Amino acid sequence: MVAVRPAGARTIEEMLAAARDRLVRVTPGQAFAELAADGVLIDIRPAAQRADEGEIPGSVVVERNHLEWRLDPCSDARLPWVSGYDHRVMVFCQDGYTSSLAAAALQELGLHRATDVIGGFHAWTAQGLPSASAREGTVSLAPGAAPALAPREGVNA
Repeated sequence: MVAVRPAGARTIEEMLAAARDRLVRVTPGQAFAELAADGVLIDIRPAAQRADEGEIPGSVVVERNHLEWRLDPCSDARLPWVSGYDHRVMVFCQDGYTSSLAAAALQELGLHRATDVIGGFHAWTAQGLPSASAREGTVSLAPGAAPALAPREGVNA
């Protein structure tokens, strides 16, 4: 372990707290309700996690390393539906940590309604909200997003 941090360096816990201070996070139930209105649910999990755990029907898969480029209205690599800064984007990951950092980055791009889902995919399924096996093809894949692979041996999806 490094004994002294460089000036200005923050721990991941500090970065996470700062990100969450900026967000009005939503519960899985709130996110589900917002999907019926104008909400867009963005799955930033890697393909292997989606294959092992499942997916949320109707979500858009944008892997974390492409997120800002796909959702920046000024980016040449943006998704076709990204036409401005007022989209209600709700990001989720497996447990709700990485999604907080990702949603804060989207707010920095000007997407002021961006947020994340508290507890991520695990909380979503724990509340009995709709999910599907990755094999069912119920999500939209953004360019560059890998399709979920067949579940690894010994893991139920």
